[in-house]
Amino acid sequence: MNIFATNFKKSGLIAIFLILLLGAFWFGRYVGRASQLADDLSLNYGTDVLADEQAAGFDLSLYWEVWDALKRDHVEKNKIDDKAMFYGSLKGLAASLDDPYTTFMTPEESQEFTADLAGTFEGIGAEIGMRQEVITVIAPLDGTPAHKSGLLAGDQIYAIDNESTIGLTVDEAVKKIRGPKGTDVILTIIRGQEKPRDITITREVIVIKSVTTELRSDGIYIIKVSNFNDDTLELFNQAVNTALLKNPQGIILDLRNNPGGYLDTAVALASEWIDAGPVVAEQFGENKREEYPSNGRARLENYPTVVLINGGSASASEILAGALRDYKKATLIGETTFGKGSVQTLRNLSDGSALKITIAKWLTPAGDFINDKGIEPNIKVEMTQEDFDKDRDPQFDKALEILQK
Repeated sequence: MNIFATNFKKSGLIAIFLILLLGAFWFGRYVGRASQLADDLSLNYGTDVLADEQAAGFDLSLYWEVWDALKRDHVEKNKIDDKAMFYGSLKGLAASLDDPYTTFMTPEESQEFTADLAGTFEGIGAEIGMRQEVITVIAPLDGTPAHKSGLLAGDQIYAIDNESTIGLTVDEAVKKIRGPKGTDVILTIIRGQEKPRDITITREVIVIKSVTTELRSDGIYIIKVSNFNDDTLELFNQAVNTALLKNPQGIILDLRNNPGGYLDTAVALASEWIDAGPVVAEQFGENKREEYPSNGRARLENYPTVVLINGGSASASEILAGALRDYKKATLIGETTFGKGSVQTLRNLSDGSALKITIAKWLTPAGDFINDKGIEPNIKVEMTQEDFDKDRDPQFDKALEILQK
């Protein structure tokens, strides 16, 4: 199983409750039968589960009381979709942890998530997340409709097609933003202290090649990593082989607007500069920590390197940037990163649905927790709206200046 920096340990009562609900729903529903429910729990999971339930002060049979009341009394009970109601309850279970990155996904949503990691989907090409309880753009991916429309990392989305995003989860917002190619979606955004504005974006088929390269005539080699997806390791290995063949004067590693992905991929990329030592550490609660060491390849360690970062650099891209910063293998230029310092694991469930669970927080090799605060660049260079409108890139220009010296 791949681990996201955005890994699954057994989840105790939560996992048992999920299994119970799945079993109960599809094999009889146990409606109003508290004694039968207790018998099944004792038989399948032992008396500890019942003890935990009693100690917590709740009765699992209450779930079925609510189910029955809704089915019996709702004004439009004839329109009730049992599967939708059941999946909704599982979404609520995950949402009760008050963690925007712990989510339950229906089979359809799980398929979309898998497609994202493969790098193909229909939509606008922007990664979004939750910041201060507002749906926020993490990163518009280069060359996508979101990027072409002028959407920027940090833009707060207050409405989608004139419907408020207040109360929506990230997954719900994503579902509203996505749609068939050729159709439009209107995002009402607020940028900094500016007034709300509407941005109309036409959806397209988004095919993301996660690593692109360019060898400039002045000997500077540019490696742009837009995601840490299924294709990243192979493409980055090709990029390294090219660097070894061409022997560039320096490397610009562009991680701007990279929303993250697989943790093990970030570790592998960092290992191309770091010959030994931990690349990242995971903190599980207060007393357990696990380190992920470099694989020791370090084929790029002798090339002067600049890393470009901004507010759209999140998760795995922050792991890579933080490791190169701490080992002094690169100079970081740009703006403070997004600050997603938690680790998720994806558990595929029996009916095609999936559960993404935050299992740890991560630290840079120097022990820096970056959650919510991000990683500060060594040299701060802002990218303004005017720069964007006039196709200027002062961050890239600064990177060239440093390497050419």
